[in-house]
Amino acid sequence: MSGQILVGTASWSDPGFVERWYPKKMPAGERLGWYAQHFDLVEVNSTFYSVPEPRMVERWCAATPDDFTFDVKLHQLFSFHSTPVKLLPPDLQSGAETDAKGNVKATSDMQEALLKTFLRGMAIFRSSGKLGVLLLQLSPAFSPRKHRLSELEPLIDMLNGYELAIEFRNRNWAVDDQLESTTDFVRKHGAVFVNVDAPASDHFTVMPSDVEEVTNPNVAYLRLHGRNAKAYITGKTVAARFDYNYNDNEIAEVAERSRKLARGARAVHAIFNNNNLDYAPGAALRLRKALGQIIRTPPATLELF
Repeated sequence: MSGQILVGTASWSDPGFVERWYPKKMPAGERLGWYAQHFDLVEVNSTFYSVPEPRMVERWCAATPDDFTFDVKLHQLFSFHSTPVKLLPPDLQSGAETDAKGNVKATSDMQEALLKTFLRGMAIFRSSGKLGVLLLQLSPAFSPRKHRLSELEPLIDMLNGYELAIEFRNRNWAVDDQLESTTDFVRKHGAVFVNVDAPASDHFTVMPSDVEEVTNPNVAYLRLHGRNAKAYITGKTVAARFDYNYNDNEIAEVAERSRKLARGARAVHAIFNNNNLDYAPGAALRLRKALGQIIRTPPATLELF
């Protein structure tokens, strides 16, 4: 088996993209269509903070070619992050139980209600043939010392029939004997273990980059966070944490790693999350070139006034 390798970025509208990658003065509503002329895949990041309106999902689908794929990050309430009540859909806010800090208690009833709302948009992606995986990006606080993998089972069960990718953000899930237990759990439940490219660091929030697991024959996942260890651990903003520009030798390494993963899955999703400035789309385009992929070049865009 040698699967298809899809390359894209984590979101398409980061400020650095707008400032340095898109044509100057391009209207916001035209950016996704322009992005889709360069890439066949994008990871939707905004859904971590809010549930997308169905009309918005319809517009995203209409703006992209038939063969375009959206991987969608699940709302943060599902991933053991502290979630302010204001990040829930308005109709769920009044009934939410909260703690002393105003964060939502992730009860089973609340998660079921939120997921029901969330999946309305996913149904639109799915009916258009554009839904890739749903990405569960776990909090670093979800650790083997405080939690059990079985705590993920209710969500896995509710998402039966969807491709679910799980990104662990606590290193202790992927080192020593724990790695085998973790990947066995993900494989047993038919989910996708998210492999990463990250800085060389033993800090508990930095996952090891030498793990190359394919736990689902349909999809292998690789998220590329850059290799800036100090920024990753101490950065106060997303752009600061993932401030790294891959060089060409590193892109060649990523290409080889992607090919290796493709030998075990029908598709590999390689997502660049080094989202300071225009580093992510630049690296993603260089990876496509390194893989020998044909890149559709948009016609020259006149300066927009």
